[in-house]
Amino acid sequence: MDRKTKIAFGGGCHWCTEAVFQSLKGVSNVEQGFIASHDENSSFSEAVILYYDADIISLQVLIEIHLRTHKSTSTHSMREKYRSAIYSFSGTQKIESETILKKFQPIFKNKLITKVYPFSAFKASRKAIQNYYQKNPKKPFCERFINPKLKLLLNDFSNHVNTDFIPKTLKIT
Repeated sequence: MDRKTKIAFGGGCHWCTEAVFQSLKGVSNVEQGFIASHDENSSFSEAVILYYDADIISLQVLIEIHLRTHKSTSTHSMREKYRSAIYSFSGTQKIESETILKKFQPIFKNKLITKVYPFSAFKASRKAIQNYYQKNPKKPFCERFINPKLKLLLNDFSNHVNTDFIPKTLKIT
């Protein structure tokens, strides 16, 4: 059974979030840009929409990867721009995501600040910065911020990583 669906994540820089999810088996597309929710979260914040096959990678694994690849337990002055969020596309998805978040809380030393919000609107990033890591893997930003996240994936989620995406120079430790 083919169970392609979509979910959206925001946390840190969308270049990082995009590269993390592009590297996963079962994720067929990642749209980088800005997402808004409703009410006090109606401002646009950096995020990605990803399309995935739930028969290959579960929502629970996607959420765990999201929580572990951005500062999901820290508040900071840039949270308006980098909202720690899961954006749901249905009521069922919202409840499932909230349940998964509660399940993961005990494995984190500090309280998770990541919240589940209803998706409202999306604005794509300009073409020049889409697929940023794929176009610029040697740039200092990629080496400093994205490579450590990809290395974490290789070490802790290797069965979910599409190794064709990740540079051979990153090794499992």
